[in-house]
Amino acid sequence: MKRLIVLVTAICISSFTYGQFQVSVSTGYSVGSAGMKLGETMSTTETENTYGSYGEGLNFQLRGTYFFNNKFGLDLGLGYLNGSDQTVSEVSVPGTEVDAIARARAFGASASVVYKFNKNVYGRFGALVKVGGKTEAVVYNQATLPDATATALGLPSGSYTETNYVEDYHGHLPLGFVAALGYTYELNENFSLFVEGEYYGISLKRKDSKIQEFNTDVFLPDGTVAMSGLYTLDNLPAGTYQETTYVDTLSNTETDASKKLSQKVPYSSFGINFGLIYKFKNSSSK
Repeated sequence: MKRLIVLVTAICISSFTYGQFQVSVSTGYSVGSAGMKLGETMSTTETENTYGSYGEGLNFQLRGTYFFNNKFGLDLGLGYLNGSDQTVSEVSVPGTEVDAIARARAFGASASVVYKFNKNVYGRFGALVKVGGKTEAVVYNQATLPDATATALGLPSGSYTETNYVEDYHGHLPLGFVAALGYTYELNENFSLFVEGEYYGISLKRKDSKIQEFNTDVFLPDGTVAMSGLYTLDNLPAGTYQETTYVDTLSNTETDASKKLSQKVPYSSFGINFGLIYKFKNSSSK
């Protein structure tokens, strides 16, 4: 027992004696990995699946790393993902035009172990969580009115509606994996540049969604506005709900149409980051 205490004490003393702390800021771009089906495109001749990941896009990171010795360290990071547009639905058939995209606006945090292979090359791996944000869907829908509906509204045949709305999707707290391999170039005693390849492995299960903006206008065949604000956020069309809850089980007798079965959406990605490191003076130099 005494030997164990002495050993632990020696490790702690050597760790705090070396004690190197650094902070880094970086930006980079990620592309989707292991893309899953996100939606469909439809024309008069065929329907095609669209694949991707909401993890694709521009990211910004702030990290703090503490090295216990010249090899091992612990890294804590915070990041923001400004996701690229992903096609959810694209329809172009007579009487209907749809353009629906979705994109991530997410905050994440990570905790990783860092290992220096040599003075310049390092690797890190650990856990990743999404701590905030949303998946934002932006939808445009143009639909020709049935003749009977147009007549009832006192409009000529060929009149149509244009609907634009924005819906935010939120998910349950996920847990994923992060790994990176990087190279640093020392500028001076305190500052270094770095570049790294980084992999995120994570998926998000939907919890709820809420329509933030909604508007439907009616147009004459020549494109003249016949009626503004036929439907709005305060006057949604029948069958459209401002808030939707996603669950794992739905009864076959469920009558609440604002409940839907949940699904997992991909956020996995592989990206390249570039950044700047600032090293504080370590204990051994004091």
